[in-house]
Amino acid sequence: MSKTILVVDDSPSIRQVVGLTLRAAGHQVVEAVDGKDALTKLDGRKIHLIVSDVNMPNMDGISFVKEVKKLPDYCYTPILMLTTESEESKKAAGREAGAKAWLLKPFKPEMLLSAITKLA
Repeated sequence: MSKTILVVDDSPSIRQVVGLTLRAAGHQVVEAVDGKDALTKLDGRKIHLIVSDVNMPNMDGISFVKEVKKLPDYCYTPILMLTTESEESKKAAGREAGAKAWLLKPFKPEMLLSAITKLA
């Protein structure tokens, strides 16, 4: 079943790879360049899942997750962090903020799709 997934990453190449992977699996993709941009995309449309980087300009991923959890329409939307950050303290901060899963870059497309199937 097709899901609408918001992909938040300041790297155009990562957005492209993630977007291609998700579209190939039949999903709709909405892209954002950072947390601030992503919040403007949460405009009432149905978003089934959010995939977000941690390290971004303007608003980092952890701050973005905290903001999403304050929005009534999106507070229950599962969030997958896709990042190079493997520190336990960062993961703990992500979980505390409300992220449901943590996937490290570089990622294998099948791992991303498997995580999305479990979450969305």
